[in-house]
Order: sequence, then C-alpha cells, then structure tokens
Amino acid sequence: MSSREQVEVALNKIQEIDQSGYTLKSILAIRSEALADADAYDKAGKELPLAGQPIVIKDNIEAVGLPATAGSLALADAPVLSDSPLVARLKEAGAIIVGATNLSEWANIRSTKSTSGWSAVGGLTANPWIHSHSAGGSSSGSGAAVAAGLVTMAVGSETDGSITCPASLNGCVGIKPTVGSVPREQMIPISASQDSPGPMAQTVKDAALLLEVMTGQTGFLTALDQLDGLRIGVVKSWITSNEATNALFYQSVDLLAKSGVTIIDVDLAHPKDQVGDDEYDVLKHELNSDLGAYLKSRPGTTVKSLAQVVAFNLQNRKSEMKYFKQEIFDEALQIGGRGPKHQLKRDRNLNWANFTLAKGLADVDVLIGCTYSPAWVSKLGEGDDYSGSSWITTAPSIAGAPIGTVPMGLVDGLPVGLGVVAARNNDVALVRAMAAIEKVLGLGILTPTFIK
Repeated sequence: MSSREQVEVALNKIQEIDQSGYTLKSILAIRSEALADADAYDKAGKELPLAGQPIVIKDNIEAVGLPATAGSLALADAPVLSDSPLVARLKEAGAIIVGATNLSEWANIRSTKSTSGWSAVGGLTANPWIHSHSAGGSSSGSGAAVAAGLVTMAVGSETDGSITCPASLNGCVGIKPTVGSVPREQMIPISASQDSPGPMAQTVKDAALLLEVMTGQTGFLTALDQLDGLRIGVVKSWITSNEATNALFYQSVDLLAKSGVTIIDVDLAHPKDQVGDDEYDVLKHELNSDLGAYLKSRPGTTVKSLAQVVAFNLQNRKSEMKYFKQEIFDEALQIGGRGPKHQLKRDRNLNWANFTLAKGLADVDVLIGCTYSPAWVSKLGEGDDYSGSSWITTAPSIAGAPIGTVPMGLVDGLPVGLGVVAARNNDVALVRAMAAIEKVLGLGILTPTFIK
C-alpha cells in the first residue's frame, strides 16, 4: 500500500470506530496535514524505516497541527508552533502523524478520583473489548487505538504505569524505555526523574522498530532473533489479586520453560509503605517545578505555573471539575518544588529501587511478572480500581529502568498482560525477552470484541 492508502485506511477506521459506531474516543484530534504528508512521502520515493505509516501520538507531546493539551482546556488555546524533537525524529524516519490520542487529563496526576481515559478535551476513552470498561491510563488513547487496529503503532508516555497499564488492559505491546533515552523536550511533564515517551504497537517487532527511531539507537530489531540462552527471573511477588490472571501467568511460565528458556524463581519483598509515600512526594515536588518550567517556555499559554492551572480549573469548574477535583495539584503546591526535602526522598527512593533491581537481576537477563488484573468498569468520579494490580512497575519507575508488556491472553473476555523488566540502559535485553515471550505464547495480534 502507498502511504496515502495507509493513511486513508486509518482515517476511515477512526471515523467508523472511534468517532462514530463504537465511539471509542481514543483520538482527541486529527492532523489535517496527514494526507498531504503521505502524498509527499509517496512522491519522494525514499525508503525510510517507518515507511510512510500512520502513527498517533499522545496529546502531551507537541506536534504542529495538533493541540498538545494534556487533555486540559487550560492549554486548548495555545497552538503548537514547532515540532518536538521526538516528533521530528518520527517524521524524518517516514512516519505520518495522523492524530493525537486522548489521555487521562494531566497524565492522571490531578486527583486520586480521576478516571483513567477521561479528559475535559477528549471525553472518556472506552476499552475496545467491552465499552464500559477502562482503557487504562494515562496513555489510554494510544493503547486503545492500537488495540482497536486504527493504527499499528502509537506513542505513549509513562511516569509509573502509564504505558504498561493501557497496553495490558487493551491487549497490545507497550515499552517504557530507560528514562532519558528518548527526547522529552516539548513534552508536558510530571517528573524529570521518571517520565519517558515509549512505543505502543500490535507486535514486539513494530515496537522495536519504533523504539529504534525514538531513541536513535540500533540493536532492537536484531535482538528479535537472538533468543538462545535467555535467562528469565520469575518474581513470585509480582502477582495480582485475580486468580485467573495469576493462573494464566504460570501457564505462560510453563510454556517458556518447555521452550528451552531458563527459568529462575526470584524472591523480592513487597515495598514498605515509605517507598510509595516517597515516590508520591517526589512526583509532587517535581510536578511543581517541572510543569511550571514547561508552561513558562511554551508560547501562547495563558497559564504559566501550576498555581495558575489550579486557578483556571476553579474558574472553569463546570467543565474541568465535573467529575473530580484537583487535590494532588493542591498538595503539589503545598509541598513545593525541588529542594532538600525532595532530594532526601528521592535518594531514599532510588536506593531502594536500585537495590531491588540489582538483587532481582543478579543471575538473569530480565524479570517477569503479572501487571494488572482485567480492566475494571469505568465510573466517572470514583477513580480507578488498581487493587488487583501487582507492584511490577514500582522499582523500574523509580530507577528509570525499562519495562514492557506483551499480551498474555484473555480473562473474562478482557486482555491481561505479562510484564518484563530489565536493567537500566539494557533495553535490548528487554526487547529480546519480549520477542521470545511473544513467540512462545503464539497469540498473534489480539482482535477486540467491540462489545457495546
């Protein structure tokens, strides 16, 4: 297919599945220049890595022709004037950016009662398997769009779980690479310590291809075929509260063992409450500093600080605070930005995460575990039900280490994911293990049921 044909197919699917019909609401905005870009690619006749394929990006990443609002009306009137370095890389590699995906507003850092997939700009993203269930957060739209087959590849971002969760709940592949390996300039931030854009795709191969472009590094595609001698550590405490999900995970482990992969049981203790408390505080400190710095640097914004965002929400409470408030923003204002208190908590957090991962990875290439239970029912204003999730994202999120997920199968008609964790800067090992797991499980691309 020509690039134009691929883009036309994507736009038609968006119209038929996302904007009407099933009303998935995974796409927040369409980029009007997409067809012209596809024609230009076809006319140039160059063979580039992404080959004129349509791609969607999370609406917290700046691209000319898309709003980059983080789902908030506070940024809806500030047009993007230049492409972010990440979007420039995608375009240079031949990607056609067709739209921006909906997300949990402000990447789920505004309120403990926020509903994943809802934003004031984009509404509520549905799960393509069962419409009433959550698409996960905060890269909800990216995960749902890929799983629904609107596109084969998308860009999400993660601070702690925001790629892993929607990939797991929607049934696609997701990778949060080592923090700092992908450019983050002109991406609306939460935390410089933990934020990273990452690929979401239908297959590990597509995710690896997109990761090579996003990082500017090679080796991920060749890692797909380097499966011999793989040693995988099974973290026994990375399980969910859902028995069917856990049973599917151990069936997957058995298949891996029978395929010749070396399986080693790994004991890691559950983190104490202080770990989560410290991480939560670190994110609030960094949100205060980092979001303020971003808003000051973005031309055309009427809000230039977190305090002004809070004030905007109060002034527009009928639209912005219809379902939940902004108590995390309030706490971030009270706790303040970076300083000695932030550094103490960050150091303590990082020491725990580094020790935990070093212990777990001492004799293996990667660690694996369950990620989340099946998607819960979305209830606006009541928050998300993370009670069934494992703690697999905690240590890699704090340490900035790579984490990925591949579909593991279905439980009660909904996808669940198998999580993979590697050492910081060892993303090649992550991709290698994900490719092996995908091959052994042999599920192919999961096709959603689109139950309304």
